[in-house]
Amino acid sequence: MKTFTKLALCAAVAASFAILPSAAMTYPEKCKSQGMDMSKADMPSGSMPMGDMTDYQKASMDGMKDMHMNMMQGMMKKDADVSFVCGMIAHHMGAISMSEVELKYGDNEEAKQMAQKIIEAQKKEIEEMSKWVDKEAK
Repeated sequence: MKTFTKLALCAAVAASFAILPSAAMTYPEKCKSQGMDMSKADMPSGSMPMGDMTDYQKASMDGMKDMHMNMMQGMMKKDADVSFVCGMIAHHMGAISMSEVELKYGDNEEAKQMAQKIIEAQKKEIEEMSKWVDKEAK
C-alpha cells in the first residue's frame, strides 16, 4: 500500500505541472512598473556566503530573490487594488518556488504532500488574480 501511495503522489506531482504551463507562471507584464530596472536590485544573502550553501538553500534563495523583485515591482503600482493583487501574485509564485524546492530536495512524505497541495492551490489563485489584473489594470 505504501508503494501505491508513493506512486500516486509521484503521479500527482507530475500532473500538477500540467495544470498551468510554465509560461503562465511568469509575472504579469501589467504588474511590472515602468522605469524600474529590478535586474540591478540585489537581495543580501546574510552572513552565509553563497558558496557555503547547500543546493536546496541556493534554490530557496533564488526563489526568494525573484519573489522580492516581483513584489517590489507590484507595490509600485499607483492603484492600491492592482498593487495588492500584483503583490499577492508574486507572493504566491514564491510559495510555489519554495514548494518546488521541497519536492526536489525534501525527504519527508508529509511535507512533500503539503508542498504539492500548496502548488495546486497557488497556481489556481495566480490564474484567477492574473485574469483580474489583465482586466482591471490600466
